[in-house]
Amino acid sequence: MFSKILIANRGEIAVRIMRTCREMGIRTVAIYSDADRSALHVRHADEAYYIGASPSTDSYLCIDKIINVLRKSGAEAVHPGYGFLSENSNFVAAVEAAGAVFIGPSAHSMRLMGDKISARKIAESADTPTVPGTTKPLESLDEAIAIAEQIGYPVMLKAAAGGGGKGMRMVTTRQELITAYALARSEAEAAFKDPTVYLEKLIARPRHIELQILADKHGNYVYLGERECSIQRRNQKVIEECPSPINDPQLRRSMGEAAVRIAREAGYYNAGTIEFLVDADKNFYFLEMNTRLQVEHPVTEMVTGIDLVKEQIKIAADCKLSFTQQDIILRGHAIECRIYAEDPERNFIPSPGQILRLRTPNGPGIRDDSGVYEGFEVPIYYDPLLSKLIVWANTRQEAIAKMLRALDEYSVDGIKTTISFFKQILRHEEFVKAHIDTGFIARNWQPSLQQGNKISPPERRELAAIIAAIHLSKSKGNSEKPQQRNLWKVAARAEKLGLLR
Repeated sequence: MFSKILIANRGEIAVRIMRTCREMGIRTVAIYSDADRSALHVRHADEAYYIGASPSTDSYLCIDKIINVLRKSGAEAVHPGYGFLSENSNFVAAVEAAGAVFIGPSAHSMRLMGDKISARKIAESADTPTVPGTTKPLESLDEAIAIAEQIGYPVMLKAAAGGGGKGMRMVTTRQELITAYALARSEAEAAFKDPTVYLEKLIARPRHIELQILADKHGNYVYLGERECSIQRRNQKVIEECPSPINDPQLRRSMGEAAVRIAREAGYYNAGTIEFLVDADKNFYFLEMNTRLQVEHPVTEMVTGIDLVKEQIKIAADCKLSFTQQDIILRGHAIECRIYAEDPERNFIPSPGQILRLRTPNGPGIRDDSGVYEGFEVPIYYDPLLSKLIVWANTRQEAIAKMLRALDEYSVDGIKTTISFFKQILRHEEFVKAHIDTGFIARNWQPSLQQGNKISPPERRELAAIIAAIHLSKSKGNSEKPQQRNLWKVAARAEKLGLLR
């Protein structure tokens, strides 16, 4: 087993990996930029090394700088987390060339499955249905138009090297395709240094369901149930569940066995996720493979009791899986909400700044994977994810109730967050009934002041009084005790109205 691991990442995922390393008796090495000098992952690590300026292109994406830290620290392995260099096969090769172990798949498997077009070919070879579309890069706009008219609109343009919704465009007409083709290529080039795009048939109101797999280097494969990832905003997942509310033992087995076939066909080992689209008739189609640990992996851990990071490390150390498919049992239901520093009332614009007050929820079945603390300055340079709030309960309805209670307890002052957004989604009748698909948010979300929660005239007067009182409390020279006592009452009322969240 390794004695020291370098975590080539930041924020909540770096902290989460470090916690497992500590439990395993493994020392950890952190890297940090200018913006992250006082970050939580730096405080948690046994060692920390500066790697450059705040922009990720000058720090967390610099392979040479990270390899220098790897050599200097004497770490024997590198865990990439997710994002940044986690799916960069050149980084894998550089780590191995430096004499260390990459905690993830081989560079070959990563290249094979990281390219969405070659991944489709692998899925077809593994006898798995794929969404109708191209199995080679589009060479021209004329070709895109011809294929779109052959399979029928609507269609999706996607970046071959893509992920996270970048380089993706929904197209419903020939005229839209003419514009979208250039935009998708441009965005793909900017995000992935690769303008290659391909085209797929758009499935009406699909569910996005993914299968977590683990594979060792000795030919053993298992799938650990599925995750429901249909609640998405701009093609980015924001709420995840395990198991899916529509799945059943037969469908789970069919999808799980398909996921394992695909991984075998690719010669894949370590943790990975096979993603599917599922239509209204429960037909499933291969979408893509993520060759890394997923953001939403905690819901699988909560339901299976398996620490996926620990298994990743053991597989990288050439250990065999200590369990078989028959040992995997799903217990209860888990839900995850991604808490972002964004303003839901202003089209989710990022909300960087200092966290003035932080109150996190706790209690049985609640887990908060966080990368921040009270007083931390949320930087503008990276993804605005603050933490992942995960709950577990015996049933889905109990898990929803527990998540709502946890969100009520979760309070962040100084910046805007998506907490209120999640409350609205979880209370929505269609979500409660599990009538969801990837277009759920686009159809149902509106800022609260525009959707039935309008402030009445009496409430406006009360809000004005509260704002005036808060302003008074901040002005200098107002320290009379009667005023201070009244301000506490005002603050309590403001808290109840949700103004301080």
